[in-house]
Amino acid sequence: MAKLKTAYFCQNCGTQYSQWMGQCKNCGQWNTLVEEVVEKTASKSLPSSRTKQHVINIIEVEAIEEPRIKTPSEELNRVMGGGIVLGSVTLIGGEPGIGKSTLLLQLALKMKKKVFYVSGEESASQIKMRADRLAEIQNPNCFLFTETSLEKILHEAKKLEPDFMIIDSIQTLQSQLIESSPGTVSQIRECSNEIIKYAKENNTPVFLVGHITKDGQIAGPKVLEHMVDVVLNFDGDRNHLFRLLRANKNRFGSTSEIGIYEMISQGLKEIKNPSEILITKKFEELSGNSVAVTLEGNRPMLLEIQALVSTAVYGTPQRSSTGFDAKRLNMLLAVLEKRAGFQLGAKDVFLNITGGIKTDDPALDLAVIASILSSNEDIAISEHFCFAGEIGLSGEIRPVAQVEQRISEAEKLGYEKIFVSNLNKIPKRKFGIKIEEVSKIEDFHERVF
Repeated sequence: MAKLKTAYFCQNCGTQYSQWMGQCKNCGQWNTLVEEVVEKTASKSLPSSRTKQHVINIIEVEAIEEPRIKTPSEELNRVMGGGIVLGSVTLIGGEPGIGKSTLLLQLALKMKKKVFYVSGEESASQIKMRADRLAEIQNPNCFLFTETSLEKILHEAKKLEPDFMIIDSIQTLQSQLIESSPGTVSQIRECSNEIIKYAKENNTPVFLVGHITKDGQIAGPKVLEHMVDVVLNFDGDRNHLFRLLRANKNRFGSTSEIGIYEMISQGLKEIKNPSEILITKKFEELSGNSVAVTLEGNRPMLLEIQALVSTAVYGTPQRSSTGFDAKRLNMLLAVLEKRAGFQLGAKDVFLNITGGIKTDDPALDLAVIASILSSNEDIAISEHFCFAGEIGLSGEIRPVAQVEQRISEAEKLGYEKIFVSNLNKIPKRKFGIKIEEVSKIEDFHERVF
């Protein structure tokens, strides 16, 4: 009998140790090392390559465009770079209950191809109940298989020969070659290797659902994200309706695109124009409201910023923000007080980005300042104004990236005036919206109020 070799793996980051330790030196977590069996098979000679490889100049290489499968979801096509590449392996992660399984089941039901849907978490009847609730067109070529054994899944896949394969989730699979429980580092690594090998050999695109840890990272070894071709992150606030699909890694396209969905009772609905939904139609003008023109990747969006400034009842003023970086809010308040002379040190400031959207675009600074000043002076900002500018520590208004796209989006939605930095290189072509160029907070305050 072959001698079994064991090693200790951190269940948080996947670092391997030869002996047990209380704390992982890589990630700093305590009591995460678990002993797992590492089986060593007899070394085999590498098969000779059928085609003789040789060194080639990069100029002589012919660029071949990868064939893609267009999905019924335009938002998914946008994030994937135009569609799903044949033989690619895509890993999608997100919080529990955010809608990962719903998104992929909708895709399986809408695809006009043979789909192999493997679930290690739900029974076939549960998946059928969800499919009926989605009220989608039923795909007659969608086949379900509720199994966690990797060998059985690959055996059925080779018999079925699907055009598209979905596995929900990679943490539930177990290979007979590894003597450890499902979800461990060794199991995830082995199962992922075999699935990627199957996808490449059969030219079949595969979607893997991945669980995440409490830190928001995909559970299992980090090498899993390196092995796959595309890593998607599906996030959003479960208390709100909107979900954002982002590509953290994409070997076949850009990682700057995002897809936006709305969670409704019939599943996930694509949002073609998010700005029209995120901006509320106010019946009366209220102070503290402003509209920011932001960019999520290469996609311009308009967000509504709400601020409330009031006298501090207690000794220490409160600073609270939702969807906006609290440290950046404190910095902007310090700039307003130091550089522009507004007395906000003894006042409570509450800031909110409507719709549950979280963004770190510095171009929101100008709209945040406008909302705070509007609430502080109790003067409403015209609902036809919008803002795009970054605030520096000296009180200057700095230019933002891709200002032309931002202006075009504001013009398309019917806004009459947009405030930007006078340092932005705005093209000479005529816009239908009036462009106000400002340089300092004092200048900005005079023009708005």
